[in-house]
Amino acid sequence: MRSNQFRRGTLAVLLSTVLFSMSVASLSAQQEPSSVDPELIADLVAANHILVAEGVLDGYGHVSVRHNRNPSHFFLASSLAPQLVTANDILEFDLDSTPVESTTRALYSERFIHSEIYKVRPDVKAIVHNHSPSVIPFGVSSVPLKALYHMAAFIGEGLPVFDIRNAGGLTDMLVRNSELAAALARSLGNQGAVLMRGHGAAVVGSSLPVVVGRSVYLEINARLQAQAMTIGGTITYLHPEEARKATDLDDYKRAWDLWKRKVVKK
Repeated sequence: MRSNQFRRGTLAVLLSTVLFSMSVASLSAQQEPSSVDPELIADLVAANHILVAEGVLDGYGHVSVRHNRNPSHFFLASSLAPQLVTANDILEFDLDSTPVESTTRALYSERFIHSEIYKVRPDVKAIVHNHSPSVIPFGVSSVPLKALYHMAAFIGEGLPVFDIRNAGGLTDMLVRNSELAAALARSLGNQGAVLMRGHGAAVVGSSLPVVVGRSVYLEINARLQAQAMTIGGTITYLHPEEARKATDLDDYKRAWDLWKRKVVKK
């Protein structure tokens, strides 16, 4: 009985992925800009500013959101420091990281991170690429980053580390094309984030509030873990079941409302 249920579940997941891919392929052929939800754009602008205010982004890094009416498109700012992003700077891209409307604006060189993750993760609706300072050491050390703080429960027993050398040899460390970005997406797998050796992290979520919350608390968890390691002794991390239960419950909505109020000018 369990074996049959497992097969049915596996087939359902495969069918869902295939149908999503067919839908994306069909919509990708439609290279016309879709109707834009002004609230979604406003939230994307707010996400940029929040991540700066909370110390996750500085002059670098970027955040995107999948189009809520066309899953084969996403929104991302032109190449600007996140604090300077306004609604007028938001561009619509297809899943080849090509702007839907021609533009002369400079584009983020690492925009491919977003498109390649959106291609393979239909559950992902928003992505942050950051250079979060407390996270960097865990991408270059043999010490794994683990969830010891319930607000960062999505980390679980550890996050994968993407080493760009394995995909592109010796580079300038930037994910500048779809091939490198696809390798990054494979390293991410079904996790909520992937660390990038000597670079930063890519964080994913089911919404802008979730991806922003995960990015903020990933930084805090890394800082707390380093502090706990300095104290010495045995560190008690979250049990996998505790992490699962906490992750299922937290949408970071309360924090998002607070952060947004701080950065949005009335």
